[in-house]
Amino acid sequence: MPVASSSPTSGVASRYAQSLFDIALETGSTDKVEQQLAAFEALLGESEDLNRLIKSPVFSAEDQSKAIEAIAAKAGFDGVFGNFLKVVAANRRLFALPGMIVAFRDIAAAHKGIVTAQVTSALKLTAAQQKELQATLKDVAGKDVEIELTVDPSLLGGLIVKIGSRQIDTSLKTKLSSMKLALKEVG
Repeated sequence: MPVASSSPTSGVASRYAQSLFDIALETGSTDKVEQQLAAFEALLGESEDLNRLIKSPVFSAEDQSKAIEAIAAKAGFDGVFGNFLKVVAANRRLFALPGMIVAFRDIAAAHKGIVTAQVTSALKLTAAQQKELQATLKDVAGKDVEIELTVDPSLLGGLIVKIGSRQIDTSLKTKLSSMKLALKEVG
């Protein structure tokens, strides 16, 4: 199930991600590809030079291809993912790699029957709280749920949970804002 978006970059990313997923599924290497995608994403997070290489149109296709091949060999990106990187570089689509990683994860999760919930909390949740929240969200969504947790102290308390297009906001900050607005309307 491709990820839909109106952005041209997202369209490119989702098409490439879908192709990568189809090949990984066909070859039985989805887990390995997911691991290598995560490792590549970590490299992107660590290296400003790698980010510049994939985002800058200044580098020629040949230079990008050579650099990506060297990075793939050094990092041990082989098989399906290694070949994928080479194709992406040869087609001058490296700029869309971060979107491809996100789209691949979404496609793989949907294939496994898992939905992702973005949860923002005022405080870091304990493992027990995360497990309880995951069980509750599974009941609501009707599917297994993976939680992407972020902490935002400005919420003061409560949670904001986003699953797909649905959002549940129980944050104290929102409740206080609503009360403030209601008081302004009354007075």
